[in-house]
Amino acid sequence: MAPVLKKVERPRELKWYQAGAMLYGDWGTSKVYVLGIAFAIAGHASMFFLTAMSVLTAVVGFCYIIISKAYPDGGGVYSSVKSRSKTLAVIGALLLVADYVVTAALSSVDAFHYLGFARPELWAIGSLIVIGVINILGPTKSGNIASLIAVLVAFFLAVLAAVCLPHIKSIEFSAPQGPFFGNWTKFVGIILALSGVEAIANVTGIMVRPVGRTAKYAILPVMAEVVVISLILGAAMNNIPGLTNHTEDMVRVIGDHYIGPWFGKLIALLIGLLLLSACNTAIMGLIGVTFLMSKDKELPPLFSSLNRFGMPWFGLLVAVSVPVFVLCLENNVVHLAALYAIGVVGAIMINLLACCTNFDINIKKYERVILGLTGAVMVLVELTIIYEKHNAVIFALSVLTVGLIARGVGKFVYQIRVAVPEVLGINVLTLEEAKDLMPLYKGSTLVAIKSVSPSLVEEASIHVKGKGEQVVYALFVEEKPPGWAYPTEVEPSHESVKLLNRAVQEFEKNGITAMPLWNLGENAGALIVKTVKDLGLDTVMIGSTRRGALERLLRGEVLKTISDQLPQDKHLVICN
Repeated sequence: MAPVLKKVERPRELKWYQAGAMLYGDWGTSKVYVLGIAFAIAGHASMFFLTAMSVLTAVVGFCYIIISKAYPDGGGVYSSVKSRSKTLAVIGALLLVADYVVTAALSSVDAFHYLGFARPELWAIGSLIVIGVINILGPTKSGNIASLIAVLVAFFLAVLAAVCLPHIKSIEFSAPQGPFFGNWTKFVGIILALSGVEAIANVTGIMVRPVGRTAKYAILPVMAEVVVISLILGAAMNNIPGLTNHTEDMVRVIGDHYIGPWFGKLIALLIGLLLLSACNTAIMGLIGVTFLMSKDKELPPLFSSLNRFGMPWFGLLVAVSVPVFVLCLENNVVHLAALYAIGVVGAIMINLLACCTNFDINIKKYERVILGLTGAVMVLVELTIIYEKHNAVIFALSVLTVGLIARGVGKFVYQIRVAVPEVLGINVLTLEEAKDLMPLYKGSTLVAIKSVSPSLVEEASIHVKGKGEQVVYALFVEEKPPGWAYPTEVEPSHESVKLLNRAVQEFEKNGITAMPLWNLGENAGALIVKTVKDLGLDTVMIGSTRRGALERLLRGEVLKTISDQLPQDKHLVICN
């Protein structure tokens, strides 16, 4: 029997400046290693390649404004291509996985280059393990800190660019030498300047409407900053006499030369912290995409299995161990950049061409032409990487092979599983479905359950009967990792259906009809409050929890969220 799928309501709360800050933390970090790599590859001719890359960056940024507008429910390569071909969407998602893996490895090792640590690769491996251990306890409340660091980095880079600007007119550049293909290869070598732009399309499903305008306001300032600051600092880099051997920390060297060592140390510290933040973002992004694929039954259910803190434990293990393994094999920034490029270019290429050839979406003719031409350039870049960078090909093929095998295993597992709702004899309700049944099942109390507590059921039953009612709404919020990974439709987990079924039976023993409600999200407290408001209920009953101090620090409190957000005319009852 086919499983019962439930629509997932996405919280459209991401404003343009929040999306822009998130995008800058990914796309904006590219310049801190692109400059050094460009100089290592092309020397004083690097300015020509940086200029060409800046043009391509601007065009790709414009393409993603088009894609975000065309796919308001998810414009990332996996979400947008899925309606055309599930296999192609999975390949695109696996290339994105490869991108996230190398992002975590490259960002962590370059962070410790900027921080000036000896043996940065060992510190990078240690930092990845520490980030993984922290995330075992669930997502940390580090978003505001990361945004603050990003703002400080952007500010001090703007200061550095302003100081460098008067010196640019005296710089003498070297023209590219040699055959066209040799210079094209050098251009391809710095293509990782595009890294991070795919992130904005992934979050269109949780952006404030109208999505097209929100995405445009988020992309344009970040794109302008990346292009302008990269060009100014690239020109300033070429004016430093005797510059050699600073591939990994070029921005610090520019700060040392034009302002002073104190500024170089300051900007290096901030960049190091920003890169570590980007490393954590990449790990969470990898967890998010594998969680979403698992919920869509494109990966085994192991990837969406949560630990008691709401974190997909196997996805976290993969997201940490694979970058660590990559760093054990390769820790050179230039070589890691080659591994990086094949994934990000492949994902962008598939997304652009799939959008260009999808005539079911409403985009203008000139926009379709731009997507097609840019996609063609991405094809040439990807073919060049395949031809030139054999290690990158081996890496990408390894990710694709393992991922497609895992997909096959997942398909087999899901085929032999029996549909959960039929086995348990219960059909859980989404919020929209519950609204339709409200006239038939009139009640005013919501019981938020994490486990079926006899004392909670008994107190709720007494409370409901005391109000002269016979119906209670029992809500279970199935947790998901933080971020953009919201499936459009999903089969509720076996655990959630089983728990709601037990709750219904326990309430029936007390003569109460329980309506089983289910939702999926990362903020259980906010979803509980939203359910109360939308159904017009007046009381929330919830059992008390026994959490340790560390867990409370890292995860926050559902009770606190409910008490802060619940309207004053509603009542919160905490049961022991």
